[in-house]
Amino acid sequence: MNTTLYYSLFALTAGAPVDGYARSMVPETQPIQRTANAFSTTRDLAEVTPTARASTPPAAASPQPAAGEPVKKAGTEKFKPPSESDIPDNEFGESVRLGKQIFENTQQYAARYVGNKLNCVNCHLDNGRRANSAPLWAAYGVYPAYRKKTGQIDTIQSRLQGCFLYSMNGTAPEWNSKEMVALVTYHYWMAKNAPTGVKMPGQGFVKVAKPALPPDLKRGGEVFKNNCAICHGADGGGTKGADGKIAFPPLWGKDSFNWGAGMHKVDTAAGFIKENMPYGRFGTLSDQEAWDVALFMNSHERPKDPRYEKSLEHTRDKFHDEVCLYHRSPADMLVQIEKQEKSEAAAKAKSASGKESKARPIPTEGLSPATAH
Repeated sequence: MNTTLYYSLFALTAGAPVDGYARSMVPETQPIQRTANAFSTTRDLAEVTPTARASTPPAAASPQPAAGEPVKKAGTEKFKPPSESDIPDNEFGESVRLGKQIFENTQQYAARYVGNKLNCVNCHLDNGRRANSAPLWAAYGVYPAYRKKTGQIDTIQSRLQGCFLYSMNGTAPEWNSKEMVALVTYHYWMAKNAPTGVKMPGQGFVKVAKPALPPDLKRGGEVFKNNCAICHGADGGGTKGADGKIAFPPLWGKDSFNWGAGMHKVDTAAGFIKENMPYGRFGTLSDQEAWDVALFMNSHERPKDPRYEKSLEHTRDKFHDEVCLYHRSPADMLVQIEKQEKSEAAAKAKSASGKESKARPIPTEGLSPATAH
């Protein structure tokens, strides 16, 4: 396997100095709201257990772990997808292998649908196997599901179409195209023996707690300079291998994901970075550093949101009620963080109240728990 394709979107290792990226892309559609203090890397933000009946016989005792063996909590075991060596040598196996090839090298095997320099493995590490990197085995079984982003019931096919439209800044493959069939088959294979309709441990990206300090561009620039630039380039445009192909993907600019991709959300990017970066030194950044560098990365220009309507303000209000910099200053984004916190707290309080009053629990079936893209 070409190891360069294994590397992720945010390979962050000790690096070279960082320069501001040339802001040359379609200025009239640039969604970042510029303010006197916005986007300068040298300025701080500053700114339900029923009672058992007496007649019910006692349940058989659960087997106890041997002395010294750690006790596993229910639901905490991470799923293990099947080995690639187990792919059958038949027509089905051929489709699985093609799906894997598309996933590893989207630039070559699904070129007609791709509009940037990314591959699927840039966000879904280890060919879609790594937990907390939006693994395929945890995604397949939760669809069909309603998604707020699309306002409809999405299938795994329409979910993948969204990946191409936003993360790949391209066009959606037809449902019956060989690429779509192969990708769905690869997802199905990876989820072999996984439960259906269950949010599994390791699904999506981790949620990083609100940082002690407001996310800051200057600090984020330093994190990028010291950890990311050596792989992704001082300008964030990615780096190429000896074969001339992209080895480490671009984080912003015309060859990266667009403003509609889930990774443009600062909290989503922080979750990916916190768990999966720096590459080879996973999890060594603090929560604060993950937030800071996610803010810095997403303060740069990238292709416009394909859902753009009427104006930046209209598009922001209709599609970007989230923790992001789409036509917002970093200070405005802090308001979004507070808004999200209040919304989550209200949902938890409502759920707790429902349990206490033995009211009907808030339904979760059919609602996508996905956080990627």
